[in-house]
Amino acid sequence: MMKNERDKMIDGELYDALSPIFDEDKKKARQLTSEYNLTKEGQKEQRLRILKELLGTCSELTFIEPTFKCDYGYNIHIEGLFVANFDCLMLDSCEIRIGKNCFMGPRTCIYTACHPINAGERNRGISFGKPVKIGEDVWFGGNCVVLPGITIGDNAIVAAGSVVTKDVQANTMVGGNPAKLIKIIEP
Repeated sequence: MMKNERDKMIDGELYDALSPIFDEDKKKARQLTSEYNLTKEGQKEQRLRILKELLGTCSELTFIEPTFKCDYGYNIHIEGLFVANFDCLMLDSCEIRIGKNCFMGPRTCIYTACHPINAGERNRGISFGKPVKIGEDVWFGGNCVVLPGITIGDNAIVAAGSVVTKDVQANTMVGGNPAKLIKIIEP
């Protein structure tokens, strides 16, 4: 059986990002994030209802301060307690998996979307993605960026302003652009 463009996208293969197959997916994600971002403080039940409709999976302990934006939502999977501060952005052409007890400072961005090096392919709307996996007990300072294909181990800390270009080992603190090891964290 031949894969459609959505299946190719989710599997991290080259796909046509301009395909009409994505029109409804994008429209739904934009409508739900817009609705979410208009909620008021104290509307916890409404926020959770929207997140459960938007995201692939999340728990009752998922808290995201508006504004929040994502491409599709259905590729985002959050376990247990998760807190994201203001202006969180997740480009989820591939899967983003976040373990329990994860905290993200304001303006944390997670990218799975990639584009080919070949300009001709890029200009035709060809894209691909690489999944991101974030372990348990991870803390991000503000203004962090996680690039496609990254795995961040359990009990890691990503210092404010970091750009994560390589996998982060468990029980470490990284920081900078590109993020480098700052210290080992005793478990």
